[in-house]
Amino acid sequence: MIFSSALIENAVNEFARLPGVGKKTALRLVLHLLKQDTAQVELFSETIARMRRQIKFCQYCHNVSDDDTCSICANHSRNSHVVCVVESIRDVIAIENTQQFNGVYHVLGGIISPIDGIGPDQLQIHSLVERVQQQGIEEVIMALSPTIEGDTTIYYLSKKLKDFPVKITTIARGIAFGGELEYADEMTLARSLTNRLPLENYLQQGK
Repeated sequence: MIFSSALIENAVNEFARLPGVGKKTALRLVLHLLKQDTAQVELFSETIARMRRQIKFCQYCHNVSDDDTCSICANHSRNSHVVCVVESIRDVIAIENTQQFNGVYHVLGGIISPIDGIGPDQLQIHSLVERVQQQGIEEVIMALSPTIEGDTTIYYLSKKLKDFPVKITTIARGIAFGGELEYADEMTLARSLTNRLPLENYLQQGK
């Protein structure tokens, strides 16, 4: 693309850094902002900057939060003895949208993927073990995407938790193997949660 303004070009390049945004889409967004009042654009940019400066991560589950404890962990009507383990914040949002889960979460921040250089030490696994050990957790639901990396992570977590008196289950395979959890429709995801399986049954299905 050839730009008549270096300011426009720089803005387009910054928008194009966002996932799924190409140069053409970035240009369309920049031109849209040019049509807005200066005050609206300044509010937009300040909102994004303030979000990045002030956002926190929950001290218990590592979900995004405005405070040290997220609204889910702070909600006393939730069942704090049932923990749903997910890969990312997007998965928390996907499961919450089903309105079928009343427990709490634990965000790993990824899954074990040696090919990508991601090992157990880079994930929030130690804090999960501590929660199970110290907080009277009765059930851990493995709600990870049914991929090879997801199954590897589930297997690793099950080994780390095997010595604790905790029930370990996983979401049913209503979600196709190789699929991403965040892209599952809400009905499929809700049924997978409701019909969750003991972990040993899941591992046998995967063989």
